[in-house]
Amino acid sequence: MIEEEFVSVWVQDPQFHKDDFWHTHIDYEICLHTNSMCFRKKTSCVRRQYSEFVWLRQRLQDNAMLMYLPKLPPWNPFFSLNNPYQVNQRMKGLQEFLETVLQDPLLLSDSRVHLFLQSQLSVTKMEACVLGQTRYTVAQAIQMCSDCHRTRFPVEKSRKEYCDSNGESSCENCDGSLTIRDRRFFSRESSCDQEHTEP
Repeated sequence: MIEEEFVSVWVQDPQFHKDDFWHTHIDYEICLHTNSMCFRKKTSCVRRQYSEFVWLRQRLQDNAMLMYLPKLPPWNPFFSLNNPYQVNQRMKGLQEFLETVLQDPLLLSDSRVHLFLQSQLSVTKMEACVLGQTRYTVAQAIQMCSDCHRTRFPVEKSRKEYCDSNGESSCENCDGSLTIRDRRFFSRESSCDQEHTEP
């Protein structure tokens, strides 16, 4: 039986970071789970902030020309890191943006999408890598970054159960939702190079 191809992405776990006395920012964990041949790594987790999403959309727009691109949650001058409703709404909008991008074969062919989702390279280094200005290729940059920590993926509504012979199992949370754990993919010993050395 041929398994149906899927690409699942989640934006979750907002974390606050204090840059200096006056400035703070928030970043989000982006988890990808797929069996698609388009991706070298079938599972990955990285952290990105809103400004990096803005960069990705702009680069995709530049390359897609007249093609319609999904919108990001609008920038809000009154956005508060301490407002759970605003944070959750932004997180939901970021996930919807990625879900739409991942459904389009043309956008999915852009190397920036893969670096954004499966490496911890900065915006500057992602752009340099795509332009061939680093000593590592896109594939090598993705391979260099392992999953940073053990992560549980929520089960999609349309995929209530997902089990195979290699020991993947699901567990029930206190709110009744299900979460997938796959010991093949996640280990406590894995680490991630936050920045890779350039020539």
